[in-house]
Amino acid sequence: MSKMDKLKKDYEDIDIPEELDSLVRASIQKAQMKRTKKRPVFRNSFIGAAAAAALFIGSINVSPAFAKSMANVPILGSIVEVFTVQQLTVDEDTYQADVTTPIITGLEDEKLQAALNEKYAEENKELFEQFEKEIAELKEAGGGHLGVDAGYEVLTDNDRILSIMRYQVNTVASSSTTMTYDTIDKIDNVLITLPSLFKDDSYIETINSYIADEMERQMAADENISYFINDEYGEGFTTIKPDQNFYITNDQKLVISFDKYEVAPGYMGVVTFEIPTEVVKDLLVSDLYIR
Repeated sequence: MSKMDKLKKDYEDIDIPEELDSLVRASIQKAQMKRTKKRPVFRNSFIGAAAAAALFIGSINVSPAFAKSMANVPILGSIVEVFTVQQLTVDEDTYQADVTTPIITGLEDEKLQAALNEKYAEENKELFEQFEKEIAELKEAGGGHLGVDAGYEVLTDNDRILSIMRYQVNTVASSSTTMTYDTIDKIDNVLITLPSLFKDDSYIETINSYIADEMERQMAADENISYFINDEYGEGFTTIKPDQNFYITNDQKLVISFDKYEVAPGYMGVVTFEIPTEVVKDLLVSDLYIR
């Protein structure tokens, strides 16, 4: 059995929790209890990792100088990886679909891992089934054009943080693009939410103010940039949602994301704003994630 086949079988055999939301709340509580603690995490997931660990320990035993030189090296954590577990495609003259589903492996919290993987699988299954239904309706009505492209990208993968972006592009006469993000603490096994980063909800107004000013600055600097602010119909950007799409970069910066058409014309696509840490540092629970 190949490694990928084994992953698929293990994935299908997992018992899935009923509600992801309750798991998120539990994860946040777990993070609050653990933030002041740092503990080593060891997993013998791969023979190569075990051999490397044995060599590492042996070197410390035989060489005090080596041990001293390694005193400040971060402790190795779990090997967390993201794979493509399923790809559903349609390639006809006027109907195209490419729906790619990720799977996470290696998290210590198997319930969190299973819940995320089930969410990814269910969302893409529903998307593809809806696409097939719409194709059947179009064919019955005489034909048409329809397309869907859904996939993922790992945006951040460092010792602590894994940020996965999943996208969905629907094409009929024009296209729409939506993004969703999951940011995971691989050491404490926590699904990080935007509110969990801050002491209270005052972060909303602070980030609103920064983004509004940045929109104005960008438009003044480049006539090709446009945002929905000061709109004559009163439909411009006013506020982020408490659970606004976000991710954390490899250098531990907070990025706020808006879907296509959400705060700008369609030609601007998906819009993101990196929030300078000095803008929100006094509002953060800690500097564990954002620095």
